[in-house]
Parts: sequence; C-alpha cells; structure tokens
Amino acid sequence: MAKLKVKIEGEGTDSAKTLIRLAAKAAYNEFGYDRDGFVYIQLVDGEEIRELNSAHRKVDKVTDVLSFPMMDYYRGECRENMPCLTESGELEIGDMVICTERAREQAREFGHSFSRECAYLTVHSILHLLGFDHVDEGAEKAAMREKEEKILKKLGLERK
Repeated sequence: MAKLKVKIEGEGTDSAKTLIRLAAKAAYNEFGYDRDGFVYIQLVDGEEIRELNSAHRKVDKVTDVLSFPMMDYYRGECRENMPCLTESGELEIGDMVICTERAREQAREFGHSFSRECAYLTVHSILHLLGFDHVDEGAEKAAMREKEEKILKKLGLERK
C-alpha cells in the first residue's frame, strides 16, 4: 500500500500533531493509491489564516482550514495525465493550513478535544485536496460527509 508523507510546521500540541498525521494518512489510504504521496500542513493563528484567505479566496475572514490542491482530482480520481511529483517521485497532493485558534473554538463548541478537531479538519482538507467539495447542499456535500465519517470511524473518532 502506498504511504503518505506528512510534513507539519507551526505551533500545536504533540498529541494534535500525532493525530493530524494519522488522520492525513488514513484519508489518503482510503483511496488505495499505488504511489506514495506527500502533503504539507501548516498550523497558524487566526490573523495568518485570515490573510491567506483574503489573498487566495478574496474572503477577508478567519476560517478553520484552507486547502491548496496540486492536482485536478474529482472524488479521489486524478483527472490529470501528468501528476505533480516531488523530486523523490511522490504524488504531491497539496498543502493545507489549519487555524489552531478556530480549531480550539470549534472543539469547545462541539464538546471534543483540540486534537480531535484538528484530525477532523485534516480529513476534511485531504478530501478537498482529492477533489471533494461541499459547495452545494446536495450530492457533493453528502458524498464528502459520508467519506469523512467513514475515515473518522476507522480512527475511532466518529461523532458522538
């Protein structure tokens, strides 16, 4: 089975970083890719993610996670003929930025740990990187939520 290399930078607890790494790998492994992959994850504060959100999406507000895909996927299937590869030959699926301030707020709101919220945001973002979306309230959102729940359940992190 292919493996996902995960590089995490920024401030966060060791337990959150461990769960982020496990969640990213579980989400990637859900698709049975035959090539190792790579994802870069940055943990930032509210001001930094607001600036990124404004610069890249023209939305001047703090958000919980941003996803920057490197390839054109749709529901886990690559639609490009030439995948983006790292120097070592891995699929570079993209970058994600998690706002630790929002993750802490949402963890309190939903009554679970900061680490669990970071794991959810990681799965959510990996799915975005692999071509899932939730812009509508219909089939696309349902497919994404179903995949999120399946992956989180495998990690023992299903919603209570």
